[in-house]
Amino acid sequence: MSIGGRPDESQSIATIHAALDAGITFIDTADAYHRDANEVGHNEALIAKALRQAGVSQDVVLVATKGGHLRPGDGSWTQNGDPAYLIEAAKASAQRLGVDTIGLYQFHRPDPKVAYADSIGAIKELLDDGIIEMAGVSNANPEQIRLAQEILGGRLVSVQNQFSPVHLKTWPELETCDEMDLAFLPWSPLGGITRARSGELGAEYEPFLDIAAAHGVSPFQVTLAWELALSPRVIPIPGASRPASITDSAKAADLLLTSEQVARLSAIKNP
Repeated sequence: MSIGGRPDESQSIATIHAALDAGITFIDTADAYHRDANEVGHNEALIAKALRQAGVSQDVVLVATKGGHLRPGDGSWTQNGDPAYLIEAAKASAQRLGVDTIGLYQFHRPDPKVAYADSIGAIKELLDDGIIEMAGVSNANPEQIRLAQEILGGRLVSVQNQFSPVHLKTWPELETCDEMDLAFLPWSPLGGITRARSGELGAEYEPFLDIAAAHGVSPFQVTLAWELALSPRVIPIPGASRPASITDSAKAADLLLTSEQVARLSAIKNP
């Protein structure tokens, strides 16, 4: 709703309101979700505005945001894991969200120029100072997850990594979260399903289409329901720019797959 090709603001706000109406109580954003260089935090401000218009407090809906990943406005992405920068970025995010304390703040992406421990040290400082209530990491490997938990003194609560039927490289991170009792938040959880519908992907993805047809639902619902069935710690965060899209995704929470169906879908792990 904030990057290139974004809808107008009224449609974006209607989409957020549709999510609330569907019972969604967790919204993920980042200060880097914007299009132009001069509008850092566009998505944070948009979400805050939509919640205000709906009369919904961020005590009711958990808004998670991230810092440390930058979008200069030329289509590229860069990283800044400097501790001083992260602390100021979090304070700016809190201001845009209109809160004194951010419910969940996540280190967006490791910066190869900064020691990971130093970046997480800034997240610890944010926790200690009450600027953020909970801490998470994103795009982290198992070693980094364990290091973050150590530095944060057991206060790490979530890991947000890319995960979908066509991106299973982060299965070890999901298993690490299971082991450590952390929430696993797959970003781009529907990646590739549109291509599966058009026949661009291999036969191993056809079960998603077959099971969707059997239930009379979209393959997107089946994909999210499968991810939810993998672990009670999985909370997919599908993107949406239309009310119909988020309404359809939300229905996945009520779609119960059989153990046989889950096993069949999980077979893509080792096709």
